[in-house]
Amino acid sequence: RQANDIPAGLFPMSPPILRLCSDPLVGIKQPVTKRRRKQLLKSALSGGEESLQQRRTQESRRHLLTATCSRFHPVHSIRRATLQQVSRIYVEDRFRLLYCEVPKAACSNWKRVLMMLGGRAHSIQDIPHDMAHYSNQLRRLDSYDRAGIAERLRSYTKVLFTREPFERLVSAFRDKFESPNSYYHPVFGRAIISRYRANATGSALKTGAGVTFREFVQYLLDMHRPVGMDIHWEQVSKLCSPCLIPYNFIGKFESLEEDANFLLHSIGAPDNITFPDFKDRNPLEERTSSRITREYFSQLNGTERQKVFEFYYRDYLMFSYPKPFPDLH
Repeated sequence: RQANDIPAGLFPMSPPILRLCSDPLVGIKQPVTKRRRKQLLKSALSGGEESLQQRRTQESRRHLLTATCSRFHPVHSIRRATLQQVSRIYVEDRFRLLYCEVPKAACSNWKRVLMMLGGRAHSIQDIPHDMAHYSNQLRRLDSYDRAGIAERLRSYTKVLFTREPFERLVSAFRDKFESPNSYYHPVFGRAIISRYRANATGSALKTGAGVTFREFVQYLLDMHRPVGMDIHWEQVSKLCSPCLIPYNFIGKFESLEEDANFLLHSIGAPDNITFPDFKDRNPLEERTSSRITREYFSQLNGTERQKVFEFYYRDYLMFSYPKPFPDLH
């Protein structure tokens, strides 16, 4: 299926188009099973003020997302998604959960949790990074037939976790370009150095190692990139199509543990499954923080920072992140 660069709805050979039904949290009620009713009752009784605050937070986030989407995408009578637009969504059928993968927003640990929910592992700590990402133990939504996709979009809990865009970008750069990497250095690094570094050494051109943050940003903002976009720095608004798919739950990396464990409780996950807080990729390195993010962006001038802000502008609006620098507009 060669659809990476084709706008939704314009696939060759008339590809499958999915009609999305309205979601229970945006106005039309769907049947609630007996098991689900018990879970909701248990959640309401045990959550107390914390549960109430979380529900209010979720309502506020969904309302903001809906308002922002209506600003950029006029409402149509029929809402459609292509297979490409649901290809980043992972399915956990046992707990009726759909999770849209956002790299650098705890997606490795989310995949571990999905594997645990599905009974594919006995302990989250027993799932190494490569197993979580490359073992093919999790199904993507686009692997189901059209009816299966539509039914899951209609009735499953749809989950999206975001992260402050500048911080997510710096996290991706540090992970892919400042540590040894057998894919990103030769594929992205060589192309970036060749295009944006004057008088590059033969060694740099050969290995692709040593890309600077400014060179990486030049690549990101280039309308004619020497190598394509990558999911690790693609906008969440494009990765997960939140203006098309009505997500029930919008979590944030900044409140990850609280949001994730509230979600797990609300879907009736076993008590022994809680969201992990370990880092197995480059574990000795300090996690990317707002302080570290500011250090990297201080390498850019004001015009470059403004252009990166504009690149992620919709993500900032949709998920209520404040401007990271006061001079941005």
